[in-house]
Amino acid sequence: MAARKNRAAGTDAGTARTDGADGAETTMPTGRGIELLMLGLAAVLTTGALVLVEANQEQSLTTDLLFIGLAYLVLFALAHLGVRRFAPYADPLMLPAVALLNGIGLVMIHRLDLAAAARAELLGREVPSAQITPQIAWTVLGLSLFSLVLFFLRDHRVLARYGYTVGFVGIVLLALPGLLPSSISEVNGAKLWIRIPGLGGIQPGEFAKILLIIFFSAYLVQKRNLLSTAGRRFLGMELPRARDLAPLLVAWVLAVGILVIERDLGSSLLFFGLVLVLLYTATERVSWMVIGLSIFAAAAVVAYQLFRHVQTRVQIWLDPFADFDGGGYQLAQALFGLGTGGVGGTGLGAGRPDLVPFAASDFIFSSLGEELGLIGLAAILLVYLVLITRGLRSALAVRDTFGKLLATGLAFSIALQIFVVIGGVTKLIPLTGLTLPFLSYGGSSLVANYALVAILLRISHVARAPLPRRPERPRTSIAEAGTELVQRPASAGQAPSTTPERSDQ
Repeated sequence: MAARKNRAAGTDAGTARTDGADGAETTMPTGRGIELLMLGLAAVLTTGALVLVEANQEQSLTTDLLFIGLAYLVLFALAHLGVRRFAPYADPLMLPAVALLNGIGLVMIHRLDLAAAARAELLGREVPSAQITPQIAWTVLGLSLFSLVLFFLRDHRVLARYGYTVGFVGIVLLALPGLLPSSISEVNGAKLWIRIPGLGGIQPGEFAKILLIIFFSAYLVQKRNLLSTAGRRFLGMELPRARDLAPLLVAWVLAVGILVIERDLGSSLLFFGLVLVLLYTATERVSWMVIGLSIFAAAAVVAYQLFRHVQTRVQIWLDPFADFDGGGYQLAQALFGLGTGGVGGTGLGAGRPDLVPFAASDFIFSSLGEELGLIGLAAILLVYLVLITRGLRSALAVRDTFGKLLATGLAFSIALQIFVVIGGVTKLIPLTGLTLPFLSYGGSSLVANYALVAILLRISHVARAPLPRRPERPRTSIAEAGTELVQRPASAGQAPSTTPERSDQ
């Protein structure tokens, strides 16, 4: 109990006290001081970006700057205190990276609000409601869930006990929008939402992603040896047995179901890719990747032949300027914006990103590219890279197999989502409709990703925390060992005798 109190007291200074093998207290660094310093840097960068936007758009500083800046500082200061209290050994760079990304997203959303208001006044129309206020509210909700996960999830291994239950709930959440009427679930041709009167809408698939990662991680821990069993050899690879392909086939069926019923290419690609990476991580067999990619390629060809919305996405990807005034308008304007930004960008508040439809959500990457340029986009990608690599580092450092798979799946889900979104905006792959984590406008994605980061921080806390040491017994030399007289039982016809026997005191 005393050691626990000492450890908690030490975290206030960025260190924690633990008892060594000899009973003396040793100081262990926790990294909380570095985290606080990096959060301060993120706050400075966010505030500076807000000042530039206000100066270029309004030619003066408004009260919105004070509101957004104070909200940002208070929210992440509370988040830092939560990590310091409930996960003192967690990775010190994850939360600052998330805070900086969230701050940049708030800046761009506010900048687009100012542009929309100016355009409405110029045309004599009603000024649309600002998107920054609900985004801050979603940030509050996301950080609240972040703190609740850290508080209640004291050991990530508890999640493995409820793997099948969590998986069932994830499948229900994933399929629910597709089973509901289009009037309350369909937006822009994709059935992903559940509209709630007075509260807007939520995307259950964002939360289902985390639940299904937990399920597959727990399942693969149980079946790892079975799935690693080799079957026949083909072209130098050890193929899995046919009866062991069930997890991959189930994932394929779910991915195709999402594509057919909900018409969501992005979620289908994201889900199947996650399962494939987890299978490879658990078994370390390249054959799983080859089989999975082959199944995906065959399904993509069949989907293109059967479904009109898939054909439309592919045609826009191949030549967005062929239908510039129709389906290709979004992608074409996004490419114009990236080209206008060039290397250095036009400057925050000095471009025209509002010309791109859905500039604050699906195409926020092109909005940032126009005003920050290639240099700014590279810096944002580096922040994402820090977040992903620290998550994978936690996966390598944690000692249990479930934690390794879970952290790998969570970190890779962020990486794959970034690739899918940026690849679509830059015309590398067809557009998918996903949003950039922590940057894009939208509540479901923001709240779910904060829960994801909280689980990663919990795993990193377990990985970085010092192992408890058992007190060693004091050693006594032979010369110092005590002796005592012990009476041996007498045999028949003999008197009892006493013989000195060695006895440790």
